[in-house]
Order: sequence, then C-alpha cells, then structure tokens
Amino acid sequence: MTTAQNVLSIVMIVASLFLIIVVLLQNGAQQGLGAISGGAETFFGAGKASASDRIFARLTSVVGVIFVIAAIVLNLIH
Repeated sequence: MTTAQNVLSIVMIVASLFLIIVVLLQNGAQQGLGAISGGAETFFGAGKASASDRIFARLTSVVGVIFVIAAIVLNLIH
C-alpha cells in the first residue's frame, strides 16, 4: 500500500466512526406521536429546530461527503 492509500484509509475509518457517533447523537423524529396523544404543532413551532439539531444535521452532511469522496478517491487509486 502506498502512503496515499494509508492516509485515505485512516481518513475513512475516522470519518465512519465520527459519522456513527453524530448520527447516534441526533434526536429521533417523533412526527406521529403528537397526533396520537392529541398534541398538535402550532404554526410558529413547526419549522423550528434546536441549535444542536441543526449542528448535528450539518455535521452529518459534511462528514458523509468526506467519507464518500475518500471512498471514491481510494477506489480510483487502488
């Protein structure tokens, strides 16, 4: 293995572990539970996500893109 393959392999391992952790830290979508218990979202509260939800969603996207790019590049140089 070349140095580039080793570095990309390490990047993929770190990215995959980080991606697993970030996905597990996100809140689950509980869309159907409000209708069952009688609670309804108001107009003002429907589109608001907490700051941590937005950060985790953005981190998931960024790390996912890094993982895919590293996988493609590693496949091309292999």
